[in-house]
Amino acid sequence: MAPLYLDANASEPLRPEARAAALAALDLPGNPSSVHAAGRAARQLLERARDQLAARFGTAPAEVVFTGGGTEANALAIQGLGAGRRLLVGATEHPAVLAAAPGATVLPVLADGRLDLAALAAALEGPPALVCLMAANNETGVLHPLAEAVALCRARGALLHVDAVQAAGRVPLSLAGLGADSLAISGHKLGGPKGAGALLLRPGLALAPLIAGGGQERGRRGGTEALPAIAGMGAAAAAADPAQAARLAALRDAIEASCLAQGARLAGAGAPRLANTSLLILPGAPAETQVIALDLAGVQVSAGAACSSGKVGRSHVLAAMGEAEGGIRVSLPWNAPADAAERFLDAWSAMRNRLSRRAPVGAK
Repeated sequence: MAPLYLDANASEPLRPEARAAALAALDLPGNPSSVHAAGRAARQLLERARDQLAARFGTAPAEVVFTGGGTEANALAIQGLGAGRRLLVGATEHPAVLAAAPGATVLPVLADGRLDLAALAAALEGPPALVCLMAANNETGVLHPLAEAVALCRARGALLHVDAVQAAGRVPLSLAGLGADSLAISGHKLGGPKGAGALLLRPGLALAPLIAGGGQERGRRGGTEALPAIAGMGAAAAAADPAQAARLAALRDAIEASCLAQGARLAGAGAPRLANTSLLILPGAPAETQVIALDLAGVQVSAGAACSSGKVGRSHVLAAMGEAEGGIRVSLPWNAPADAAERFLDAWSAMRNRLSRRAPVGAK
């Protein structure tokens, strides 16, 4: 039996529509900036992807800036929009955002992982700011109160950048509908190829480039665009259907109910969360031990913390939520099989029982 892949928040499986679009782009020799026929054919695919992203995420095609991934899109927003502004970032933001904003004021979160809106309101008093807030947390799946954050930012003249890497394609999301200033997405988190991302801007917003070059992307991001990855990203965005979340939520809920009954805790319980994500904490069981044990059983999940050089570090997300122990992240992919919950629970329960014979596991 093939391994059960439950690490979609690290990277979604490639969608067939994205694969077809990427392969078609690979067959084109032209540079999208060339004016001859081959270049125009490449440009046509590039602009199709731009139109697809603009339509899916609610901005004008001219305000879609292609990047090399979500990390670059976030850095471009922070450095391109943040000049002369104070930086405010959520405590549970992705390391890519935290690293791009050294010295920023860190906004606390509540115990369930949602942004502390009172702390945001207090921090906005003073000179104009750029606020960076993720739509959905990559570890817990917790959804931040973006509408309320937008209202606070508007009232105080602040800009709001949203890291939508995990939320895009999984929940309804529109830059125009939300009223934020910018939105970062990543192709492979949508089910596209790795190596492409995009920053979506509110029309009329000036953006200083992070990478200067030959004038690509209207001077906002230099370098020849990675056409196959971008074409695949556009196709993946068009194919992603947030309405399918109900199927994943049913699998997620079955997993959580059984694990909680066996002594696990759920990070972010009670907060709105992505339909595909669970961060399960098994008291007394190190996250890395669980990940390895499940992998040996043919179930692929991740720890709820970033990995560096093959080692699992302490989760800054859980620490910000007041949680001392680590956990494993189960993130269901768009093509999760119908028996995903059953197969995961068989492996997890067997692992838990083995660990409980070695040390107290699941004790309150």
